Amino acid sequence: MSYPYQIKSFEQYQEAYKQSVNDPGKFWGDIAEHFTWRKKWDKVLDWNFTQPKIEWFAGGKLNITENCLDRHLATLSDKPAIIWESNNPEEKTRIVTYERLHKRVCQFAQVLKNNGVKKGDRVCIYMGMIPELAYAVLACARIGAIHSVIFGGFSAQSIADRLDDAKAEFIVTCDGAYRGGKDIPLKSVIDDALIGNKVVKRVIVYTRTRTPVSMLKGRDVWWEDEMTKVTDTLPVEEFGKAEEMDAEDPLFVLYTSGSTGKPKGVVHTCAGYMVWTNYTFVNVFQYQPGQVHFCTADIGWITGHSYIIYGPLSAGATSLMFEGIPTWPDAGRFWDIVQKYKVNILYTAPTAIRSLMGFGEEPLQGKDLSSLQVLGTVGEPINEEAWHWYDEHIGKKNCPVVDTWWQTETGGVLISNLAGVTPAKPSWATLPLPGVQPVLVDEKGQEVTEKDEDGYYKGNLCLKAPWPGILRTTYGDHERCRTNYFATYENLYFTGDGALRDEQGFYRITGRVDDVLNVSGHRIGTAEVENAINMHAGVVESAVVGYPHDIKGQGIYAYVIYSGKPDVDDLAKKDILATVSRIIGPIAKPDKVQFVSGLPKTRSGKIMRRILRKIAEGETGSLGDTSTLLDPAVVEEIRNGRL
Repeated sequence: MSYPYQIKSFEQYQEAYKQSVNDPGKFWGDIAEHFTWRKKWDKVLDWNFTQPKIEWFAGGKLNITENCLDRHLATLSDKPAIIWESNNPEEKTRIVTYERLHKRVCQFAQVLKNNGVKKGDRVCIYMGMIPELAYAVLACARIGAIHSVIFGGFSAQSIADRLDDAKAEFIVTCDGAYRGGKDIPLKSVIDDALIGNKVVKRVIVYTRTRTPVSMLKGRDVWWEDEMTKVTDTLPVEEFGKAEEMDAEDPLFVLYTSGSTGKPKGVVHTCAGYMVWTNYTFVNVFQYQPGQVHFCTADIGWITGHSYIIYGPLSAGATSLMFEGIPTWPDAGRFWDIVQKYKVNILYTAPTAIRSLMGFGEEPLQGKDLSSLQVLGTVGEPINEEAWHWYDEHIGKKNCPVVDTWWQTETGGVLISNLAGVTPAKPSWATLPLPGVQPVLVDEKGQEVTEKDEDGYYKGNLCLKAPWPGILRTTYGDHERCRTNYFATYENLYFTGDGALRDEQGFYRITGRVDDVLNVSGHRIGTAEVENAINMHAGVVESAVVGYPHDIKGQGIYAYVIYSGKPDVDDLAKKDILATVSRIIGPIAKPDKVQFVSGLPKTRSGKIMRRILRKIAEGETGSLGDTSTLLDPAVVEEIRNGRL
């Protein structure tokens, strides 16, 4: 498969960028011609950011799975679509060809239909990183059901909240999952999440760990049993048929943390998301047919949706899927996988890189990494030290490092160098992709035109126009989408991130400017963590901020007013951490819990997180103006008790 829209030189990038800004309709219309459509669109782009209303390829009809599967069958049927590496290095590899993937997706699509799933229904997927997870995702897309994948580390309460918000009637899960040295009991977590739930009609359970599970008659069915009901003797046309979808029909809902306590369901639609993930995959990584692409993310996050499933498969690529973690059974696991499958592109998170750096060079001894051609990072800004270690020790200075910046809401990469085509700069995301129009604004929404003392333009990162992969709404609450992303600054999409721009027009992301933390590349709202802490019986009030963390990038620092005697009872801290784990999941556990007698509040009762952030960061100088505080003395007490 060739990619006529793959950018091959810096001059070509500049030309493409110019065209994409001057005439987005023509630019994206030409690219969309390379996909399979049931009916061509009437209009490429219609938008305004006030409502917001955004439509790409309006009137077009298609099915994304025909673009990920069917159109490749004539030329790639026996080529690996997915290579699966188990958590257990001794377990047999599974190589799923395009032909087999197509068959399995069609079969499971029929299973969903047999169990009552219809176009537009929401299907919650809570599974480990196994090929069946990809089958389930694509089967939903095939019949027009809206999938909502939930990361396997979330708690029953978190799942219950998401099920309720999406009004999901169907769940696909496993008995359990393997992750490093742990067995995660997925089905029993789902059972807990469903206590009191009157909406879910069917739970389909795949057998992975052989963990004993409770199966409720009339609600729970086994995946394997259901698959036997889809006969092999029928031609594919008679089952798992691809539903004709409108370009703007929802493809999936993916929940992400916001600055309020309730996670929001980001909605992506069929056509724009398909074009964007494919275009960014082919260009950022400079993918060549036959290469093995290894994205280490979990499909429970947007990175897995876009760069394990939809981007690579729509491009006819070979996507490597790994069930385990980088440090199990030892810290050489990634390098074993690279050597075993002759991986060409490795796409991972700065957190993983920093964690592996900590083990030194011993895990790299004797590992053949010569197949690597492109390295990528995702999830958070990468620090220079980690960038250089990755470049020198993993890429042997022969592989371009693409530092990709994007979000759940953007669908795919927005700012990044293109591997070996546009310049790289350590810890800078560099240049926007065609179609992406960034702007830095100050607090009032005015464009920043003056450099700071270091010679950079510095401000809040916004975008002036839509790209095909932009979110369309937040599920069931369009007003929330408007207020979150489009109301802060007039006619701009606000990313929530701060950034610098240099003389060359390169961007460096400096981190969140709202009450959202970026922990190990995953966004966690401070309000969500505070709500969980405050549910502990002994907690009067809490405030949560981020602080620099050597491995995670940002750690979670919690200041807690406690009604008992926390100074003599270390158990209180453990109880609070257990509460957060139960309500959100272990991913949101605070790294530090400091018990305090009060919090710095203004006279109107607002907690001054700015001050708490500075204390958590170890600021020794001035904390700024504290005269407006109700009780300025509490600040010194907190500072003296800093952990």
